[in-house]
Amino acid sequence: MTNAESTQNIPVLLGSRRVGRRSERVARFVLEGLGKRKGIVTDLIDLAAVDLPILRERPDETQTPPANFPSFSAKVSGANGLVIVSPEYKGGYPGVLKNALDYLERGILHRKPVGIVTVSSGRFGGLNCLAQLRLVCLALGGVPIPVAFPVSSVDSAFDEAGKPLDLGLVNRLDPFLDELIWYTRALTSA
Repeated sequence: MTNAESTQNIPVLLGSRRVGRRSERVARFVLEGLGKRKGIVTDLIDLAAVDLPILRERPDETQTPPANFPSFSAKVSGANGLVIVSPEYKGGYPGVLKNALDYLERGILHRKPVGIVTVSSGRFGGLNCLAQLRLVCLALGGVPIPVAFPVSSVDSAFDEAGKPLDLGLVNRLDPFLDELIWYTRALTSA
């Protein structure tokens, strides 16, 4: 079995910890879609559970890194690819996501594909957030895939149980995941 045919680990990083966040519904929708794919293992990395304090010292420069940091870092480091789900807050991405990414060592995403899912209550689906996250992923050594998955009008896109009400989302998810998985297998085998 080649690396491209072996099981690929692609976790979903939920980049918000706000109470009542709608982006959690989107993250679980993407996670469920990934989980149905043959040869893919996935997990939700929820920044609300990771609960990192504001970065004051790099983890490698302190005797006592935050308790949840080693597990968080290991999940990202051990991934073959990554999905980041982020709401757009005031034209950018949440500070908690930037803080978590700043904790990670430089190059942790070296040659790993990153699928970016942005979430907005507005009509544009978080396109400003998307552009900014692509730059941060590149700085971490990652390869943001060309296909993005912006989710607009999130308040009416899912029901209270998290089921999609917008069939356009359902139809767009498979091509997004196809592209992410293709890049993951291609870069893993390279």
